Amino acid sequence: MTLMTKFLGAAAAAALSAGTALADPALVYDLGGKFDKSFNEAAYNGAERWAKETGGTYKDIEMQSEAQREQALRRFAEAGFNPVVTTGFSFSTPIAAIAKDYPDTKFVTIDGYVDPAEYPNVKSILFSEHEGSYLVGMMAAMASKSGTVGFVGGMDIPLIRKFACGYAQGVKAVNPDATVISNMTGTTPAAWNDPVKGSELAKAQIGQGADVIYAAAGGTGLGVLQTAADEDILSIGVDSNQNHLHPGKVLTSMLKRVDNAVYESMTAGADLEAGVEVLGLAEEGVGFALDDNNASLVSDEMKAAVEDAKAKIAAGEIEVHDYSSDDTCPALTF
Repeated sequence: MTLMTKFLGAAAAAALSAGTALADPALVYDLGGKFDKSFNEAAYNGAERWAKETGGTYKDIEMQSEAQREQALRRFAEAGFNPVVTTGFSFSTPIAAIAKDYPDTKFVTIDGYVDPAEYPNVKSILFSEHEGSYLVGMMAAMASKSGTVGFVGGMDIPLIRKFACGYAQGVKAVNPDATVISNMTGTTPAAWNDPVKGSELAKAQIGQGADVIYAAAGGTGLGVLQTAADEDILSIGVDSNQNHLHPGKVLTSMLKRVDNAVYESMTAGADLEAGVEVLGLAEEGVGFALDDNNASLVSDEMKAAVEDAKAKIAAGEIEVHDYSSDDTCPALTF
């Protein structure tokens, strides 16, 4: 067994060595797994769409621990993959640590930030999650009968507080007297993959009167959605369209078009332009899901109100506070 195999694991090593072709793209998932039905799976769907439309091939790896991040990035770069696309803010530091060693390789950090002035071969793709969360917050307030709604976040970081803050602002825009209960799952990356804890938090919020709960917690959110369905209240999914997981019980899903970010990065290939890109409502980088699974839950009045707010946010007529800009939230106390 080679040192690389011991370090990355057999599956990861196989992905790096099998069929390596110069300039094929690579995709490295964050902790939580490729099929988390949320953030990572959205990235996978974007890669699959690129492969089907172009006939191209890519390699991907699922991280099992924090220690694997930098090693995986180095091995992909050394094997000639380009660009190397990563999902999750935790890749920003490992990318910054190695980017200068591989100046001809383009790296992409989705949800992370790397200074483009210092690292000209890195692209940071960020989203205006607060804008999409505002819209689903409006929907939660309009659907709630109790006047109390909940939010369950994954790891307690500014990014997830950004989701919660936008959500609370949207709730309060519809019902200034509404109560928003907010809980985070934990302070380590394990918080993204703990559906049991997600279920416990959902039950606690339901006990406090919440009848709609928004989960922005990766795999942990699956426990929130399941418990909401079991307890006969509504939930709101995140990142991918999760409406189908519990038809008639998921009010909507806040879409974060990670799939588009991956698809466009792979399409650009080695010609990818580095720098920082922010995708909000105006760029269709975030939104909300409507389909047959939630059609009976979303009234015409709700749709009209949300579409009006969406247009006004995109036009700058409604300003949704970005928690990450100053670490404050006017609509919610953490």
